[in-house]
Amino acid sequence: MSSSLVFKTGLSLVIGGLGGWIFAWARLPLPWMLGAMAATTAVALLGGGITMPKQFRNLLVTVLGVLLGSAFTPEIVDHLRGWLAAFAALATYVAVATTLGFLYFHHVGKLDRITAFFASTPGGLGEMTMVGESMGADARHVSLCHATRVLIVVMTIPLYFRFFMGYVPPEGGVAPLQAALDARDVIVLTGCGLIGWWLGRKAKMPAAQLLGPMILSAIAHFTGLTQSRPPSEIVALAQVAIGTSVGARFAGLDLRAVGRTFVAATGWAVALLLLTVVATGLIEILLGMDRAPTLLVMAPGGLAEMTLIALALGIDVAFVSTLHLLRIALIAVFAPLIFRALGWRPNSAA
Repeated sequence: MSSSLVFKTGLSLVIGGLGGWIFAWARLPLPWMLGAMAATTAVALLGGGITMPKQFRNLLVTVLGVLLGSAFTPEIVDHLRGWLAAFAALATYVAVATTLGFLYFHHVGKLDRITAFFASTPGGLGEMTMVGESMGADARHVSLCHATRVLIVVMTIPLYFRFFMGYVPPEGGVAPLQAALDARDVIVLTGCGLIGWWLGRKAKMPAAQLLGPMILSAIAHFTGLTQSRPPSEIVALAQVAIGTSVGARFAGLDLRAVGRTFVAATGWAVALLLLTVVATGLIEILLGMDRAPTLLVMAPGGLAEMTLIALALGIDVAFVSTLHLLRIALIAVFAPLIFRALGWRPNSAA
């Protein structure tokens, strides 16, 4: 990276870190990610040059992948059967949300049909932006709609748990390690992160920097090779990087040019939250599933962000991360297939 980019990245992390410190001081949930997200988004919308190089973010996300993989213990085998019903409910939710989202963005947000279609999925920010652009969608509007959705959902869900469900975060915002790391643990965890990232890229996994390390870490923890987790200080830094990267998506945004889409995306994010609450209530009644993990599974935030929330809240991380992975895979596979079946073309996207 150039010296200018290094300086801007460092300054962005400082701003994000200050936001995280303020949130931690206020005992708000997941403070290092949410505080960084709030501070850098505000600065970006005010015209500040918030930036977060993709490779640096990805390197820190591998830490979170290793951390999330530590939740996959042999005990999860007993719960796999119940996950099938949850996935069926999630697939129904995705179909309903995408349909309603398309109608909303096309008729209320006044986006063309192709852009509205790829902006409407409750997940897949990167995937829908890239695929949508290749199929004639306006990538600027698609990415803005998804970034706004992630920002609002991720900011709202932890606060809901904090103020309406009685969750009190640990002091400092990150749970301390249960035991000190020895040299073997350091080697195993580092290998899970770096080798997992490399294997994930080779296998062309979605979010390879998160899923590859998570899978290797899950294997290591499931087999008893290690029971350790990354240091809390590194986890906090990774959360700041993720929060800052969300804020960086709004850098250089010309609200005069995309103001209507931004307002429409904000309205849809709020509507999605309401739809999530309704879906969670129905699933709780019909399937008897616990409200807290079901809410985190249905909430259309990012994979890394929602699983971090589950970790912070002490909710079944393996369940939440696996279902969110399946949600992303469902959207990434079926959205292009449905689009092609509709037979739309860019010149007929009115």
